[in-house]
Amino acid sequence: MDAVDQAILRRLQRDGRQTNRELAEAVGIAPSTALERTRALRARGVITGFHAAVDPVTLGRSVQALISIRIRPQSREAIENTRDIMAALPETLGVFVVTGNEDILVHVAVPSTAYLRDFVLDRLARRKEFVDVRTTVVFDYVQPVEQSELPASEDRYRRSPYA
Repeated sequence: MDAVDQAILRRLQRDGRQTNRELAEAVGIAPSTALERTRALRARGVITGFHAAVDPVTLGRSVQALISIRIRPQSREAIENTRDIMAALPETLGVFVVTGNEDILVHVAVPSTAYLRDFVLDRLARRKEFVDVRTTVVFDYVQPVEQSELPASEDRYRRSPYA
């Protein structure tokens, strides 16, 4: 990826709804070049799609939680099956396959603590392959601005900014 591709990615990560003409102007290239470059980034799988960020609270899902799950037997099939099942649930915001004491970490948003309790007890704790389910309620969640923008240059994340 060259500097133009990186600039296109930065702009699209900040605002995926801008027009191709606006993108081209901001990056300093012709609109036809911007379109060709954006299409190439999609074809290479660098850009995987566009979406709208939504606030769960405004949709009536004001309680968020992190649910850690241990699975037995611990196999690729069991973990991938659980990952896919959890990802398909409407309450789920994100699913992480992790190392350590747990196998899966699920981020959910639900309407109330009573709903969360029922969700955990009725949909998760009853599954025979789940040997441990732990729930942590999230008091506050703030997504840093930088987190929504992944640096496009490999050099920026090869070395630690803290070293």
